[in-house]
Amino acid sequence: MDKNNIKIGIIGLGCRGISMLESCLLERQYLTFTAVCDVCEDRMEQAADIIEKARGIRPLMFADYHDMLKCGIDAIMIFSAWETHIPVSVDAMKAGIAVACEVGGAYNLDQCFELVKVYEETKTPIMLLENCCYGRTELMVFNMVKKGLFGDVIHCEGGYRHYLAYEITRGEENCHYRLRNYMNRNCENYPTHELGPIAKILNINRGNRMVSLTSTSSRQQGLNEFAAFEKGPDHPLASYPFAQGDVVTTVIRCAHGETITIVLDTSLPRYYSRNFNIHGTKALYTEDNRSFYFFGNEQHEKHDFVWEKEWGNEKEYRAEHEHPIWKKFLEEGVQGGHDGMDWLELNAFFDALVNGKEMPIDVYDMASWMAITCLSEESIARGSAPVAIPDFTNGMWTMRKPQECF
Repeated sequence: MDKNNIKIGIIGLGCRGISMLESCLLERQYLTFTAVCDVCEDRMEQAADIIEKARGIRPLMFADYHDMLKCGIDAIMIFSAWETHIPVSVDAMKAGIAVACEVGGAYNLDQCFELVKVYEETKTPIMLLENCCYGRTELMVFNMVKKGLFGDVIHCEGGYRHYLAYEITRGEENCHYRLRNYMNRNCENYPTHELGPIAKILNINRGNRMVSLTSTSSRQQGLNEFAAFEKGPDHPLASYPFAQGDVVTTVIRCAHGETITIVLDTSLPRYYSRNFNIHGTKALYTEDNRSFYFFGNEQHEKHDFVWEKEWGNEKEYRAEHEHPIWKKFLEEGVQGGHDGMDWLELNAFFDALVNGKEMPIDVYDMASWMAITCLSEESIARGSAPVAIPDFTNGMWTMRKPQECF
């Protein structure tokens, strides 16, 4: 592979695909845009027009990704519907084509095991594009945990708390996959935004692992009420019996006794939050008020703990504890979508690809994080019963070293 001429294909040119193309991919002069693929021809045409205008060459267009895999690309960027992520990733690895795959949940465990099996057979590079692992706050907290400032991390919380009723209920008009998932499944359908940064902090798959979970779902009503308001009370979605509960709470237990609580909350009115909370024996970070709390020093009497600051002190710690990735990013100039997270995750992918490095969010992360969706679905269906989380590393988690940087 020529590091100055990486030939890529893009599958999925909806909102996410077009956004990544325009904000994070076109400016990388070492990329050649060989092909685009989408089931909607108008989306392919739009992407091809954008690429041709920016680069002067029109990419090949394919309605079937299997055909795109035969056109000589080095890497595939997967921004398509959730259901396609693992099948496309597997087929691409079998073809020897490196994979950068957007996030979502798995539909069954067999998919996850196949993903790992094919990677181990082919060793084709693959990375899950979990941009929240590259959030400025998330990386600073990761850095502080690695420095020992949190002591032993005992409990973590996260959430995908994002009011998406408009997007979901316009699924037919916008050819969007969320609607059919909310109509038919009840699960933690989007776990990796909140889980990814926590998994890195807890060294999941690298000296630790997730062993079991329970998931509990509320009833659903939010989407019906929104549809009645937006489309009228006689619209089919106003009375449709959506399977997806409005709020799903999942509790995960890890091998060394740590616990993780993640919440899916996308159907009821609310402000956006990833609910990032890290609680250790020496410190707490809470997104609720963007503050760190540290226990008092040795001068204080036993059990007389003193909180250093009371509100909004996150910025005060950046000068000393900013992660090196973000220090460099700030010096060079932040760019890309989602406050720069998208740019950084793609930096990591292409750096690992051309330099033969281990992918920072690898196939074992991808399988274990995505598996939370189908496992939560099983737990909910069984009345919030505990469900075992498989070890996709086949015991190698006990030997793999924690990451100091990614």
